[in-house]
Amino acid sequence: MNISDFVAANGKLLTKGAGEHLFRQGDLDTSLYIVRSGLLKAYYLSEDGKENIKSFIMPSGQIGSLAAGYQQETCTFSLICLEQSELVAVKFTDIYEASRIDIELSAGIIDFLLSFGIRKELREYELLCLSAEERYMRLLANKPELLDHVTQNEIARYLGVTPVGLSRIKTRMNGRLDPEYRPEAGNSEPQV
Repeated sequence: MNISDFVAANGKLLTKGAGEHLFRQGDLDTSLYIVRSGLLKAYYLSEDGKENIKSFIMPSGQIGSLAAGYQQETCTFSLICLEQSELVAVKFTDIYEASRIDIELSAGIIDFLLSFGIRKELREYELLCLSAEERYMRLLANKPELLDHVTQNEIARYLGVTPVGLSRIKTRMNGRLDPEYRPEAGNSEPQV
């Protein structure tokens, strides 16, 4: 059985409104969620209440806490709907147990985990090796539609900068598009 068939047979359809959490950091939630419509935000809260955005999950995306689903530990992040969202929830243990006896489902789980690992590796690379401006350019290139659905503050937290820092990045980028901007003349900011 492939993953889509398994989810159709064993998943539970959920509808959540904007602002509703699926789980919070510290909860035990062992489900894998497949987004059919809407938009979700996965985020961490530091001890001092600072929010750091892990990812945005759009339709056809999947997310769940592997620590909770596989190791039965509490979730390390929170998951909230930014828009009215329709999801399918499947218990991780159900998928895992079925995959141990179904080779096609097992192969699908391996593909899912590889895809997840690659996304995580790329996100780590962006945060550790790219400048904030390069991260913003990658976001514009890979997910431009996201900018129509989230606030500038959320974009800044996703990029790991302050809202003021994001504003400066956008100003510099706009300046480069301005034909009057000449960095070779020593201009570090666009001419007004």
